[in-house]
Amino acid sequence: MNTISGRVISGRIDAHHHLWQYTRDEYGWIDEQMGVLRRDFLPRDLKPLLEGAGISGAIAVQARQDLEETRWLLGLAEEPANAGWMKGVVGWAAIAAEDFSETLGELRASARLRGLRHVIQDEPDDQFILNPEFNRGIRALRDTGLVYDILIRARHLPQTVRFVDMHPDQPFVLDHCAKPAIATGEIEPWATQMRELAKRPNVCSKLSGLVTEADWQRWTPASLEPYWRVVLEAFGPGRLLFGSDWPVALLATSYQRWVDIVAEWLRPLAKSEQEAIWGGNARRVYSL
Repeated sequence: MNTISGRVISGRIDAHHHLWQYTRDEYGWIDEQMGVLRRDFLPRDLKPLLEGAGISGAIAVQARQDLEETRWLLGLAEEPANAGWMKGVVGWAAIAAEDFSETLGELRASARLRGLRHVIQDEPDDQFILNPEFNRGIRALRDTGLVYDILIRARHLPQTVRFVDMHPDQPFVLDHCAKPAIATGEIEPWATQMRELAKRPNVCSKLSGLVTEADWQRWTPASLEPYWRVVLEAFGPGRLLFGSDWPVALLATSYQRWVDIVAEWLRPLAKSEQEAIWGGNARRVYSL
């Protein structure tokens, strides 16, 4: 299933990218080592990359924990110039807040809202995902059709299994394969814990973010492949979603190179399985 430069292949979805208007204060997580990210990344920057890689649609994901950013992303997705390919937004809201239901009602007025995400990985309390107030907010998502994207690091997997078990009817998508420690070559206990999490049928995983967990300068496709093998075994082709994590991925790779690596990994799979990972699963899970 080769990508064909300049030809959009109907149905392919990039299930994870970011957009922002950069300021140092608002994007403080972009440190001095990430200089390539210290600029604006807007729809006009992404669209040619999608077209070049044969991808017809994309889902924008929050990059800072601010309601105004979520409103901005929804507005971009509704603009006529973007509406054809910006298929949805995974935004941020204060899920643990007492007034979350009211905020959720406001955001759901936009048909482009497909999910929410909180940056669990940066919370000082490693048990945050089990916080009662946070889980009260997650319960409010039930029956809305919205996905909750789980952004954690590998050390949070045991708590995440407990969290998911509290919400068996809520669809979850794990971002970046829970960020395994690829740079140091560690695969356990991440692999065992990923297999455990994948036993929950309401959890999918994005095939994204692996290059930035590796050594940015020295990684090779071979160094990433054992981690790909684990997620394929654990979740199967029916619960994996392609994502670029652009522009963050630019720290370690180009958009096209990541697409090409994934295409090579998927090549041995059946055509229907490849199509599911490239876009079918994203359309089903996010109701695109």
